[in-house]
Amino acid sequence: MSRIKYLSRVNLFQVLDTPDLQEIEDGIPIEPVPKGTVVYSPHTKKPMLYLVKSGTVRLYSVTAEGKELTLDVLGTGHIFGDIGSLVSDHNVHAIALEESVICTMDYEQFKFLLREKPELGIRFIEIMSARIKEVEELLEHMAYSSVRKRLLFLLYKLSTKFAENSGTEAEGAGQTEWVKLKVELTHQELASMTGNIRETVTETLNQLMAEGILKKNGSRKALWIHTERLKKALVE
Repeated sequence: MSRIKYLSRVNLFQVLDTPDLQEIEDGIPIEPVPKGTVVYSPHTKKPMLYLVKSGTVRLYSVTAEGKELTLDVLGTGHIFGDIGSLVSDHNVHAIALEESVICTMDYEQFKFLLREKPELGIRFIEIMSARIKEVEELLEHMAYSSVRKRLLFLLYKLSTKFAENSGTEAEGAGQTEWVKLKVELTHQELASMTGNIRETVTETLNQLMAEGILKKNGSRKALWIHTERLKKALVE
């Protein structure tokens, strides 16, 4: 896939046409990032904006007790980072959940683009406003919800970002719709992302499978989610 095609998939750049993308493509470095690599942390010296070309990145903060609190999981096309006075992800770490490819842009370069392409500024505000809303929802669930509700909320957010495709499966006289998650997460990773222990998450996942909300054909197979049942369980 060409660099232009990749950049067009980044949510920030979707407001630009092909000639505009051609103007900026050479100034945006692209590099592969192995799974488990810490891409960004509070100790990163230079303010940078990171663009996920492919793969999956988890954003998390560390509490005073040393526990990790997941703030977001980002896939292809999403952005994150610290770009000076525009937005600062203080106390936020970013780690690659799988082999990924990340583009980078420094603060001065981003400010130049905003001056040259004002529509990017509007798009950036929209993206960050949506991110703040998601984080607020997550923190509310972490503070007040049960283990089950935390996990259901996380799975719902993952299904909105990483649904690979949908299918149908006969069930009785009707048909039910499922979505397959492109991102693969272990029970330990799900536990870290919801502030639980692995054994509790495993037990809860088994309950959700018994209820027909989830299905998985083998320990290393993709997770499928019945979105309508999940939404119903989330509001109960």
